[in-house]
Amino acid sequence: MTTSRSTATESLASPGKPPQPPPGTITTTPPLALVTAALTGAGCGWLIVVIANAFDLIPPRIPWTAPVALFLIAALVGVLAYTTHQRIQVRKERMDPQRAVTFLVLGKASALAGAFVAGGYLTYGLMFVTRYAADAPRDRVIKSAVGVVAGIAMCIVGLLLERACKVPKGEDSDDDENSTV
Repeated sequence: MTTSRSTATESLASPGKPPQPPPGTITTTPPLALVTAALTGAGCGWLIVVIANAFDLIPPRIPWTAPVALFLIAALVGVLAYTTHQRIQVRKERMDPQRAVTFLVLGKASALAGAFVAGGYLTYGLMFVTRYAADAPRDRVIKSAVGVVAGIAMCIVGLLLERACKVPKGEDSDDDENSTV
């Protein structure tokens, strides 16, 4: 009885809302999710500085390995996005469904993590801009700026990997615009 009641409620969706994808369909990451991840990261970056200052501690320094690792991950996901795009969109080859879903989830995770990291580094770096003349704050601002660029790159390639996993129109029985492999 509960199933029929929820189905009846879903069928009475307001005409202003976009139609819901059929069950079993994964859609691309909505912009609101990326903004939420970036704002959450920004809150964490701000919180690190505020808590360190509240306890009279020195805010942590950012090692160069952090943004470099982000760029490396972004490059790997970017290569995967390119090869997946070539396979599915250009050569129209079929992909193992489990592998395609794994790539799609990796793309979503990369996009959300990139947005989170970019927001965190942005806020963390902005907290030290007013003290840019000193060596340690300047170091934090510069490395945070590089981290922001790395986070944005990771977000972009994650979204590209998601897009590469889309089923071309006409290849699947449901021609939903947002349907993915």
